[in-house]
This record gives sequence, structure tokens and C-alpha cells, in this order.
Amino acid sequence: MAETQGDVGARLREWRLRRRMSQLDLACEADISTRHLSFVETGRAQPSRDMLMLLAEHLSIPLRERNVLMVAAGYAPVFAERPLDHPDMAGARAAVEQVLAGHDPWPALAIDRHWNLVTANAAVAPLLASVTPALLEPPVNVLRLSLHPDGLASRTLNFHEWREHLLARLRQQIDVTADAGLIALLDELKAYPAPPGATRRSAATGIVAPLQLAMDGAVLSFISTTTVFGTPLDITLSELALETFFPVDEATANVLQALSAARRKEAAGGRPG
Repeated sequence: MAETQGDVGARLREWRLRRRMSQLDLACEADISTRHLSFVETGRAQPSRDMLMLLAEHLSIPLRERNVLMVAAGYAPVFAERPLDHPDMAGARAAVEQVLAGHDPWPALAIDRHWNLVTANAAVAPLLASVTPALLEPPVNVLRLSLHPDGLASRTLNFHEWREHLLARLRQQIDVTADAGLIALLDELKAYPAPPGATRRSAATGIVAPLQLAMDGAVLSFISTTTVFGTPLDITLSELALETFFPVDEATANVLQALSAARRKEAAGGRPG
């Protein structure tokens, strides 16, 4: 048992240091003594299940890693992980589908913790028409799709700025989660070459840096928002994010509306009379 206690204590200390908190900081926030916290971290005291949950909450440890802590301390995992198509997830799945469908004709998609595509609305597919088929084979990684030379990179007019934005988000996510898969993904993305002719544009003067895509002679400009579930108790939901894109200008809106109208016309023409 001492080895297990030392393991959970070392994990807690690692998370505390990752959050740049001293033992005094964490002890004060959790309303426990610094001495007791020190004993837990060094394996001299066995933390209770409730104590682990309390410390994990104040350290903002992801639900997946809270389960790891529980197992390391000899307790059963607390949080379930169900696929989105599980019957218990029907309400959450309906909420995701409603958000994505309601955002049409603007693009919207749902991604998991590793930026793999979970689902997307109909407005996304036309934007990917020129992407090499290998990048569209499941699991489709959205960051790889965005920055790979055979993905959207060659059509991203502000490639360097958009790349820096995506890599900064990924680094922030790594800081929060310490996820080995994300660290490997960051290394992969950093190794991708810039597309030929990509140049750095002057500093943005607007309120937010857009994504600028070339498509059939037009320039589509988007800003995006990220939505997550509030107070999730399921690991899948805690790691699910909805990325919704909005047109920056009227020209982009017109192109997207025309694409949507063409899809509706095609769907209507394919129905039996």
C-alpha cells in the first residue's frame, strides 16, 4: 500500500507544480493543513476518497486524470466514459446536433480531446473539397487537416498567423491536461513545412484574427467560437468541444448561403416524386 500511496502523492505533487501552486496555496484553498498535504504528497498519509476529490477540484485536474488518481490511491474510478451514441448520452447528443444543425449555413463541428472530428454540420464538407482523401479517413484530426501541406494549409491565406493561433491553443491545452497524445501531436504539427509562397501578413488591426480560406476564386473569412459543456460528470462530455465559425463579411456569408441553397436544391431533386 505504501507504494500506491507514494504514487498518488507524487501525482498530486506533479499536478500542483503544473498549476504553479505552493503547498501553502493549495492547502489554504482546500482548507486543510499544509502538514497534512505534505504527508499526502510524500506518501506518509493515505488520502481519503473525498480528500482526493477536493484536491483534484482545486487543482482543476481533468476528469480522466481524476480517475487515474483514484485508481492510484486504491479506489474505484468515479467518472464514467460513455460514447456519444450511448443511450445515457441522448440528451447531450441531441444538444450537440441541435447546435450544429442550427448553425448551418455557417460551418460547425464537434471535436474530442485530441482534436479528432466527432461530427460536423453540412456546411463543413464543401470547405474540404480539395483535401487529400488520406486526411479525411477516420479518425479525422482537425489540426492535422488544418496545417498539413495536403490539407487546408495551401488555401489558408494567413497561414502563419492561423498556425500560431492553433499551436498556442494546443500548448494551452497541454498545460491544462499534460496529455501525451497532445504533446506528440504538437511535435508533429510543428514539423510541417509552410506552404510555398506563404508570407507573414502585417499585424491585425481588427478585434480578432480571422481564418482566411481561398475557395473557387473567393476569399472566405471566418471568426470562431468554442463551446464546452458546463459541469460535465462524464469524461466524454468533459472533453468534447464545439467549434462554430461565423462569416466576417458579407461576401463570405453570400458564398456560404449559396452553397447551402445548392445543397437543399440537390436534396429536393433527389427525392422521389
